[in-house]
Amino acid sequence: MDLLIVDDDNEFRRSVSRRLKRLGHVVRDADLPTEGIELARKQSFEVALIDLMMPEMSGIELLEKLKGIDAACQVVMLTGEASIETAVAAMKRGAFDYVSKPCPFNELEIVLEKAHKHYQLGKENTQLRQVLERSAPPGEIVGETTAIRNVLKIIEKAGPTDSPILILGESGTGKELVARALHRLSKRAEKPMVTINCAALQETLLESELFGHEKGSFTGATAAKLGLFEVADGGTLFIDELGELATGLQAKLLRVLEDGSLRRVGSTREQQVDTRVITATNHDLEEEVREGRFRNDLYYRLSVLTIQMPTLRERRDDILLLIEHFLRRHGSKWQLADEARTALCNYLWPGNVRELANVLERATILADNHTIGIDDLPPMIENATNDVDDMANQDDSKKDNLAECERRHVLRVLKRERYNRNRTAELLGINRRSLYRLIEKYGIEIPGKGSRNADDE
Repeated sequence: MDLLIVDDDNEFRRSVSRRLKRLGHVVRDADLPTEGIELARKQSFEVALIDLMMPEMSGIELLEKLKGIDAACQVVMLTGEASIETAVAAMKRGAFDYVSKPCPFNELEIVLEKAHKHYQLGKENTQLRQVLERSAPPGEIVGETTAIRNVLKIIEKAGPTDSPILILGESGTGKELVARALHRLSKRAEKPMVTINCAALQETLLESELFGHEKGSFTGATAAKLGLFEVADGGTLFIDELGELATGLQAKLLRVLEDGSLRRVGSTREQQVDTRVITATNHDLEEEVREGRFRNDLYYRLSVLTIQMPTLRERRDDILLLIEHFLRRHGSKWQLADEARTALCNYLWPGNVRELANVLERATILADNHTIGIDDLPPMIENATNDVDDMANQDDSKKDNLAECERRHVLRVLKRERYNRNRTAELLGINRRSLYRLIEKYGIEIPGKGSRNADDE
């Protein structure tokens, strides 16, 4: 570590300096506060060890000046037994810790190593935030229907608050866009918004990602790691696919929501964070609570305010606006042939807005002369142009809020792809878990795993 020692006790200062240098640390020392300040202005120090009682100025004054030069520098105070109360006051001013003199060198070394570790974690935190801010994609919610306008009204009112928000809706409806809009309207907008998908990680890895871990806490933990709650401290953490969160992690999440405290994996020390939590799921959480798969206390804490995202089937008048919006991403010259426009408007979009975006991206790759024709669309859309008319012509007992049309469409794609669930989910613009839920919902029978048709390779 790069260490600065400021102490007017020459014998102590020189002894500590020599021993730390022998351990491989880079050490500069000074016997007067003014000399220490000059050294800090010339080079950066990761840790500073300063005496609380010195001529010229107090250790607290020196602490404030060093923090003014470099706020990241971690300051450890040296104090006598009579001035411990003052040392505690110094910690409230930004000191990392204090050590009473005289103290064994090994104890002093442990405190300095902890301060250095804290400096490194803070540096990593800053770098992560910068990366996240640079990589965060711009989001824009497009639509003019009543359903989407109602969503925008709630976002406008809820954004500036710190309340947790639960976003409900099918896969592909734009739940993450809503979360980003809420973050941009909040007082935390200058801090990072961090996103994690609970369905993408195993329980043990998810716990480490959310809450962090200490070095040696499990096999492979070769260094301490910040959890995303810490990375998002002061900002927003968006937890997607909340319904996939294991029961044990639900308890830890509730603790953070209640009092802002958490423990890294392998640690006994409580840490405080100030992180706003926004969650999203396509599960019916009320049903999950009734079935005992989701904690009711966590559900009530997260659902202070809920936003229900409409499906694309429920906002069909927005389809042309969305088409225009997505095509602009690929340039300003794209046009739609009439037949393709009709097909896109008549399709039921089980994968919602995400599926529409994917279909249009595919079409821009295949189309010639910047004109998208019916042949540039996937067969499932080309062959499904009568789905909406079929639904309209059904008698009331069979309409069932588009469910029957959705069931037939999912079954049609599954059969065409020979029940390959990976390929079917990709074409529908949804993930495998969402496809499995649709298969279960509609009681669709899949050939046994011994059949080649069921092979997902």
